[in-house]
Amino acid sequence: MSLPDSYLSIAQPAEGSYKDKGSKFIGYVFPVKDLEDIKEQINSLKELHPKARHICYAYRLGFTPEEARSNDDGEPAGSAGKPILNTILSNNVHYSLVAVVRYFGGTLLGVPGLIQAYKEASLAAFSAAEIIEIEPVETLEIRFNYAQMNEFMKVIKKYPIQIVEQEVNNECWYLLRFAKRIAREVQMALKNVVKMRY
Repeated sequence: MSLPDSYLSIAQPAEGSYKDKGSKFIGYVFPVKDLEDIKEQINSLKELHPKARHICYAYRLGFTPEEARSNDDGEPAGSAGKPILNTILSNNVHYSLVAVVRYFGGTLLGVPGLIQAYKEASLAAFSAAEIIEIEPVETLEIRFNYAQMNEFMKVIKKYPIQIVEQEVNNECWYLLRFAKRIAREVQMALKNVVKMRY
C-alpha cells in the first residue's frame, strides 16, 4: 500500500487520567516508529508502575487494518484494548501507541464499566496530546560535474527541496530531502540535468 501524502500522529508523549470506584486509570499516548519502540515504551511503563494491576494498550503503525493491534493484559476480552484502539482510530492517528495503566481500587467495574474507563483514560491522554500532520519525505543522493551546477540550481529553486549536506568541487555531491508526494517529479527534473547515483 502506498503512503498517503500526509498523516496525523502524536507530537510528543502525553498523559491523562480517569478514576472510577477507587480504580485509577492513567492513559499515555506516544509517537512510535516500530514494534521495538512499542516494546520499549511498555517496558518503561512496567518499570514506572510496578504495582499496577494491568497495563493495557493499543497501537497503529502503518496504514492497513493489520497494522493496528490491541492487548487486554488480563482484563476481560475486548474490555480494554478495543476501547483504547477505538480512540486511536477516532483520532485518526498513525505511528501511535496508547497505553492505560490500571491501579485496582477493590471494586469490580464489570465489562461496561471497564470499557468506559479505558476509553475515558485514553481520551484524557489524547486531550493532553498535540496531534500533528506529518508529510512522508524521501532523501536522494546525487553527484554531478560542476559544469551542471546552474541547471541543478534551477531545479532546486523550482521545488521545495531541502539540501541536507553538500560537497562542491569539480564533482559535486548533494544529499537532498523532499516530500514523497513530489518525489517522481523531482527525480525526473534532476535526471534531465544531472547524472544521478542513489
